[in-house]
Amino acid sequence: MTKPSFIPGLELSRHFYFEAVRPVLDAVVPGTAHSAARLGSGSEVLGFDTARSADHEWGPRLQLFLDPQDVTRHGARIIALLSERLPKTFRGYPTHFAPAGDPGIGVMEATDGPVHHRVEVTDLGAWFTAQLGFDPRGDVTPADWLATPTQLLAEVTGGAVFHDGLSELAPARAALDWYPHDLWLYLLACQWQRISQEEAFVGRCGEVGDELGSAVVAGRLVRDVMRLCLLMDRRYPPYSKWLGSAFARTHQAASLTPVLTAALAAADWHIREQHLTRAYRAIAVMHNQLGLTDPVDPSTRPYHDRPFQVLHAERFTEALIARISDPAIRSLPTIGTVDQFIDSTDVLSHPELTRAATHVTVAARTS
Repeated sequence: MTKPSFIPGLELSRHFYFEAVRPVLDAVVPGTAHSAARLGSGSEVLGFDTARSADHEWGPRLQLFLDPQDVTRHGARIIALLSERLPKTFRGYPTHFAPAGDPGIGVMEATDGPVHHRVEVTDLGAWFTAQLGFDPRGDVTPADWLATPTQLLAEVTGGAVFHDGLSELAPARAALDWYPHDLWLYLLACQWQRISQEEAFVGRCGEVGDELGSAVVAGRLVRDVMRLCLLMDRRYPPYSKWLGSAFARTHQAASLTPVLTAALAAADWHIREQHLTRAYRAIAVMHNQLGLTDPVDPSTRPYHDRPFQVLHAERFTEALIARISDPAIRSLPTIGTVDQFIDSTDVLSHPELTRAATHVTVAARTS
């Protein structure tokens, strides 16, 4: 079979819904209200898929959302009839997914029998709860926000909605479009705090001859700067595979990418520190341009009486915390979301913060 020309996954799934899935749905359960979308995991949901993505869990696939009672009445029948009636290929891609060896992973494969398709038939509440641990059609609590990895928030707010006959999917996604303002300020403060925790370690490691350790710390700081830029840009930072791709789409990427790349390439801690301080000054100016706080001096300075040049990023943390109006959020420890506290040096070195972070996660998952 000739290999088809690559088509972005969201475009493929959109055509698949309108041209192959919707006709079967209209024939089987005509007039049944439903919504259709391609959300959740997968590089295409974030817009980063390439021809390489087709080697697993990529292809003509989507979610069909029905009212819970319609899932009970019609769900199994819809799944079975799609298996029988869907074309074996669509736009040159097989619609049959065969097991790939790893649990739950499928690959497109030709078949002469019924199609094991990737059209998920479910209801919105069940799907959101499985993805996030809560249903955004109700109240989204601070604990829900803080205990949910940004990758998952990106997956449910990314992708594409092809039809919203239930009139509930778009509002649910809109509720998760971005953090409430006070929480955004808090998470920015926590991201600056992460930088503050380690910005002096690049020099300290280098001073004792540990260039490898200095480079590792620099890599962590570069990652934190990139994630800070995404948060400033009101974009959910994805996990490591797509962090650079997402960062490249931010307003700050054009000017910062050469600086951050030079910091990572440096073989000497003095050079590494010089590039990082350039990056710190740049993101400090960007912070001031957002107008979220009173202006904070963007210049770098020595780390107390030690010969390391730093921003003292905790100054930005303090300025942001001061602007939070909700006393409950303002009083939270500066450990942030699950993504931020998971390897925070403050959490690792203070058991009471570990307990607080665990409490937030458990509270969200049991609410």
